[in-house]
Amino acid sequence: MPPPAATNLGYTPPDGGWGWAVVLGSFISIGFSYAFPKSLTIYYKEIQAYFSVSYSEIAWVSSVMLASMYAGGPVSSVLVNRFGSRPVVMVGGVMVCAGMVLASFGTSIIHLYLCVGVIGGLGLAFNLQPALTIIGTYFQVKRPLANGLAMTGSPVVLFTLAPLNQFLFDSFGWRGSFLILGGIVLNCCVAGALMRPVNKAVQPKPKLEPPPCDQEDPAANANAQSANLLTEESQSEGKSERCLDKFIDVSLFKHRGFLIYLIGNVFMFFGFFAPVVFLAPYARHQGIDEYSSAFLLSIFALVDMFVRPATGFIGNTKWVRPRIQYFFSFAVAYNGVCHLLCPLAEGYSGLVVYTVFFGVAFGMLCALLFEVLMDLVGPKRFSTAVGLVTIIECGPVLLGPPMSGALVDKFGDYKYMYYACGVMMLVPGIFFFVMNYYNYKKLDEERMQSAAAEMRNSEEAVELKMNPVEKIAYETDG
Repeated sequence: MPPPAATNLGYTPPDGGWGWAVVLGSFISIGFSYAFPKSLTIYYKEIQAYFSVSYSEIAWVSSVMLASMYAGGPVSSVLVNRFGSRPVVMVGGVMVCAGMVLASFGTSIIHLYLCVGVIGGLGLAFNLQPALTIIGTYFQVKRPLANGLAMTGSPVVLFTLAPLNQFLFDSFGWRGSFLILGGIVLNCCVAGALMRPVNKAVQPKPKLEPPPCDQEDPAANANAQSANLLTEESQSEGKSERCLDKFIDVSLFKHRGFLIYLIGNVFMFFGFFAPVVFLAPYARHQGIDEYSSAFLLSIFALVDMFVRPATGFIGNTKWVRPRIQYFFSFAVAYNGVCHLLCPLAEGYSGLVVYTVFFGVAFGMLCALLFEVLMDLVGPKRFSTAVGLVTIIECGPVLLGPPMSGALVDKFGDYKYMYYACGVMMLVPGIFFFVMNYYNYKKLDEERMQSAAAEMRNSEEAVELKMNPVEKIAYETDG
């Protein structure tokens, strides 16, 4: 298994300066990527009546959009590695705009699936991955704080788009609103323009004086010859691997920390989005009026908005940063506990209390979700890693809410859905605690072994360079 992710990027990240402008651009891109599919639900009722479709059919618009955003992760990662973050984000903004404009002329629900779901979802994928990746090139010491601030874009944009969409809906209907939203989402192009590539000025390494010709080391020559031979033998085998690595880093599937993260996340995402989607319907099911039910989402977004940067600040402290995977494990388990206790909340005041605690839990998890992945694999491999993670998570993201909705249809009560989501979050949280303890323990052992090997190699090198008289004196002193 590989050692912990290397922090040596070959250059010194500025940890500030223009990096804060990049954080602003990522704030906008990430905000639209996560909030845009949720904000479109305001138009569902009119679209449902216009096309005479069921609620489940219209609900697939957001599901297809989110699934396309996650499925497009590897393509976005390849483009980022090839062209950089700036052009990819700008192309993504144009794609989402085109999808919304084409959807405004839609004649069937399938038309919306293709335009809003597929085209718009792929455009959001081109906004999400580059925004996450570029932060790791500008920040190292302050990276958890920068990631926390950037991830705050999701609740802020959602909090802003919710009343704006209601105003547009009342004034222009769903077709006119889609046209205007297509223009608004072009702000992602402005965000992309802020993502200037980092100046990777490498400081020259100090030159080492070559050994004199008359003191050439025979052992060193033998080692060099054997290394060259091994290199020549592995060239043909490495050609196919390098060709594949241009598109996907398959070695990540041998990375212990990455596999732990991936396995836990796949199970976790089955219960990740459903509690947010069904929060307002659950309140209405308990006899609470529509406006008060919708206000729960505003409370949730407001709490989430402040928790994410606070989580980034805490994650950047010297007490948490070295073992930040435990902080993430706690956030996942905390979400599960909140959902398990949700059915015990009685009345509107009880739901408000649950919403506040859920907002804290959700904000913590989202602020750490990609930071811990970067902590595991390192900034250099993060782009490919996040692409692999998102495409594998595409299935749980697409199927999670419909499966949770099926529980509501079967039992006629939302509490069983919240119990199921609580279990699907609590179990991965415990899994993360156990496996991260094992991973940290193995990493410490590998560091100790590496340090011992380096010490042995240095002692052997000293002995080889000594003449016989010096060697006898060295052994006598030792």
